[in-house]
Amino acid sequence: MNIKTLLLTAFCSGLIATAAVADDRPSHFKGEPAPDLKTAVANFSSYNQQLADLLDQDELTPQDLAKVHELSYTIENALEKINEETDSMAVTLEEVHLGSETNDPERVQENGMVYLEAAQTLVP
Repeated sequence: MNIKTLLLTAFCSGLIATAAVADDRPSHFKGEPAPDLKTAVANFSSYNQQLADLLDQDELTPQDLAKVHELSYTIENALEKINEETDSMAVTLEEVHLGSETNDPERVQENGMVYLEAAQTLVP
């Protein structure tokens, strides 16, 4: 057997093994989208409560585990958006900070309002 045939055989065996394992995994969900910070925070709060309710049980059934799996996708989407938005908030807050250091009231006012609008979405 030459090296190309051996590599092709190994590759195909790997694909077959991967397909067999993938078939044993639960189906995947996309979760609820989080197109903006307000939606992300609402989904994060709601779906975390649902997760807490499930985890509060004495025992998790296979159906409960499937629900946890499904919930996790929406929570992950929300966290991704929250992380993006808080990164942006940090940049905006730095502009407020720099504006205050350089005695630039317009910079502080403009960036401060943008920052507070986003921050109040996180903490009303």
